[in-house]
Amino acid sequence: MKPDEIRKIEAYLRSKFENKTIKVQARPRKDDSAEVYIGDEFIGVIFRDDEDEDLSWNFQMAILEIDLDEV
Repeated sequence: MKPDEIRKIEAYLRSKFENKTIKVQARPRKDDSAEVYIGDEFIGVIFRDDEDEDLSWNFQMAILEIDLDEV
């Protein structure tokens, strides 16, 4: 993903979730996705989907059972 694209997605996520600590960072050796963090904690990956006529991004986040025990 391009740096300007990453900045736009980061701004969107920060606005949507009202959280200024969300960071989106390029992935090493991958150009179709970026990593998403809240502070220093990795929370998921955004994948760029440009196979159809419409460009979109898909956010994937795994929730582990042990994470639910912390709530």
